[in-house]
Amino acid sequence: MIRNPQRPGPMPHHRYRPFQERVHVPEFDRRWPSARLESAPLWVPVDLRDGNQALAEPMDTDRKHRFFDLLVRTGFKEIEVGYPSASRADFDFVRHLAGLVASGAVPEDVTPVVFTPARPELVERTFEAVDGLPRAVVHLYIATSPVWRETVLGRDRAEVRRTVHEAATLMARLAEARPGADIRFQFSPETFNLTEPDYVLELCDGLTALWDASPDRPVTHNLPATVEIATPNVYADQIEYVHRHLARRDSVILSVHPHNDRGTGVACAELAVLAGAQRVEGCLFGNGERTGNVDLVTLALNLYAQGVDPMLDLSDIDAVRDVVEHCNRLPVHPRHPYAGDLVHTAFSGTHQDAISKGLARHAKDAAEAGIPPELAPWNVPYLPLDPADLGRGYEAVIRVNSQSGKGGVAHLLRTHHGLDLPERMRPDVSRAVQAVTDDSGCEATPDDLHALFHTAYLDPGRGEGPVALESWSTDRDADGGHRFTCVLRVGDRTAPAEGRGNGPLAALADALARAEVPVDVIDFAEHAVTTGSTRGSAGATPGSARGSAAVTTGSAGEAAAYAECRVGDRTAWGAGVDTSVLTASVQAVLSAVNRAYAA
Repeated sequence: MIRNPQRPGPMPHHRYRPFQERVHVPEFDRRWPSARLESAPLWVPVDLRDGNQALAEPMDTDRKHRFFDLLVRTGFKEIEVGYPSASRADFDFVRHLAGLVASGAVPEDVTPVVFTPARPELVERTFEAVDGLPRAVVHLYIATSPVWRETVLGRDRAEVRRTVHEAATLMARLAEARPGADIRFQFSPETFNLTEPDYVLELCDGLTALWDASPDRPVTHNLPATVEIATPNVYADQIEYVHRHLARRDSVILSVHPHNDRGTGVACAELAVLAGAQRVEGCLFGNGERTGNVDLVTLALNLYAQGVDPMLDLSDIDAVRDVVEHCNRLPVHPRHPYAGDLVHTAFSGTHQDAISKGLARHAKDAAEAGIPPELAPWNVPYLPLDPADLGRGYEAVIRVNSQSGKGGVAHLLRTHHGLDLPERMRPDVSRAVQAVTDDSGCEATPDDLHALFHTAYLDPGRGEGPVALESWSTDRDADGGHRFTCVLRVGDRTAPAEGRGNGPLAALADALARAEVPVDVIDFAEHAVTTGSTRGSAGATPGSARGSAAVTTGSAGEAAAYAECRVGDRTAWGAGVDTSVLTASVQAVLSAVNRAYAA
């Protein structure tokens, strides 16, 4: 065990209390474990407020506007746009949006949300910011848990309740003074997950009544896991308890705002929705203070992968990520769910083989069903959803390094260069690739693989080896047999040679045997090189493209041939590629012969 030299002995875990000693969760007959996620909640991004507060370099108006436009295009209907009383930049951005209403930059179905503490002067400043917006949600918050009341606020329960009541009353009066604007209210008992449940209900029910909530004009009560303290099931219990005990429940939108201190923000949000939450606040890709807010992209695509419409358009996830990275000036991790550069990539040989077979099966099943592959049911190993649905191509699904296997190498040679290796040949090619990647320690790109294949398998059949054909021709005998006539070089000796057989390759083998090069063709395959790499669009099947025409790197009209030959006591594979099937076949046999000699 590694020891901290500054602290001898085991880590002092006794300093920390389990959640049940910090907050009481009443016993009740919970129902969320048997619930199902069947529709999307209302997603509310807080990137422009909560996420922005967590940035070392907060966004300026231009970056905020670009982010806001992205959120609108993606389909969000409520967007928290700032904390106007906290900074001039936030105030100015809300005023900027108000000035753009006439231009349509704030669509009629999108409602901005603004955030304010429960202090009269800050509430008034917030209402100044939203002046001119036809719609807005004013979000009131105050910390409510015992440790915050005692340590931070220095107020008891009654004093906090009075502070909230006074701020909420002021909000109602300021909203009434703007009869032409649709201003709704939201309340967050910050640190909800550490607050006594009866106190949460007391505060929320009091504001529901004060604001005179109704089904056609509901209030939002937002219950944050401000700092995660327990497993996600505990948060779900807390949410369901409030859900089932709120007054005027049909007049309340129950919202959650999970953070990610324990790394379980996504699980907390999903279980909270099962427990009765109708609305989820979070950030795109999880930005936020400390370990971040819950990731709305992951939540939405988790639903999508279960066959549920997330009500968001993430069909070009790389474009979404580009905007978020630009505005936040933070990278999205390459292993981030759904959006990372490597999330659809397999290096492991067993994974690659399963994915390659799964993609081929998907294309076959779609063809047999008579439907486009992009509309066919998805069931490919290791890929929970089709990368093409997110605007991704298949080029990066399989990448080769020293951990890779025959399936991955064969997949890349087929999809990028049109070389469909016979099943029995794949282990041989994989060993050749692994020898190179083991030595280099680097990834082998599809072009690297093709260059290696060219050197190892194609060149030996084109005169680069101890056995070569200076010239050759074939014709048929009167009895229908084949004759192979050539000038053959074996080592330093060049001489005419001739062979006969029931086919061109058998005649070639006979000619080689007469020159004391005994050859037996064990296995043979050939195909047209009709596909190549696809770039810049999402593939529907290996070697094809969805949304635009495929760009092929192979030459039109070429054929590939593969031969496994026994030469004396050695066996080797060879390959050939040419515009003539026969020439490619002859090259494949010569390649196998030379590779057997080299072995």
